[in-house]
Amino acid sequence: MTQAPPSAARALELRRGAEAEASALPALLVAAEHLAATVQMGGHGRRRAGAGEEFWQYRPVHSGDDARFIDWRRSARSDTQYLREREWQLAQSVHLWVDDAASMRFAGSATNAARASKGERARLLALALAVLMIRGGERVGLMGPLAPPRPGRAQLMTLAAHLSSLPEAGDYGAPEVGAVQSGARAVFLSDFFGAPEAIEAALARLSDRGVTGVMLQVLDPEEEEFPFQGRTIFESMSGALTHETRKAADLRARYLERLAERRERLSRMARAAGWQFSTHHTGSPAQGALLWLNAALGRLV
Repeated sequence: MTQAPPSAARALELRRGAEAEASALPALLVAAEHLAATVQMGGHGRRRAGAGEEFWQYRPVHSGDDARFIDWRRSARSDTQYLREREWQLAQSVHLWVDDAASMRFAGSATNAARASKGERARLLALALAVLMIRGGERVGLMGPLAPPRPGRAQLMTLAAHLSSLPEAGDYGAPEVGAVQSGARAVFLSDFFGAPEAIEAALARLSDRGVTGVMLQVLDPEEEEFPFQGRTIFESMSGALTHETRKAADLRARYLERLAERRERLSRMARAAGWQFSTHHTGSPAQGALLWLNAALGRLV
């Protein structure tokens, strides 16, 4: 038997170690980091003057500026005195609400491959967004007491564990915003099929604390298209609500009208609170939704 060269043996050992570490990661975190890798991290408005260590820009001295911050070397090259501004580097807290209601378990029939449920897509987007935020130095957590905002890789493991094992809930959900910190940012991921008054009340409470955020409505394409015809039994995911009709196609126009009204109301609520709102379909790539979330949060700072 021949012995492997030291370099080959070391490479094999490293590979086995990497595979063992990867196997210990929650599958959701692996998928989220892969998705996050496709999106270039934005600055989230963090590049501005303030308390930090990294140089940002020079600017002319104004009345009232502290002479300690004048860059005399740069000023000596002109007739104007310049200040050396540093980049603002205050980490912010981001609170995520991922609706765990039964309605989020819906996944319509896909022709080519199994389509993710609304809940699966929402959890993937939430964790991928957390990856981007934490890489940018932010603190990220879930709404409620289980996983308050924290920085670092360990927090991603905590978030992945919680998001991978959300408890079963009722047909429709609403966020618990009592623990959201003043001045933080928040993210709502839901189909928003529950009572809109609950979302409106949550937004009002958060606005009173200076919390800004984004709302992403996650829907299945069948919920947008309503492709049903003939005799159809509509049943909520928990089985608590049931409706049978012999002419499903006759309901299409009324259903689409109510869906449009709900979306318009959500959009108005978001604007009134200073939030941003958009809709994502599980039949579309997740990357587009993550790009929007990433950019929308950046515009709020």
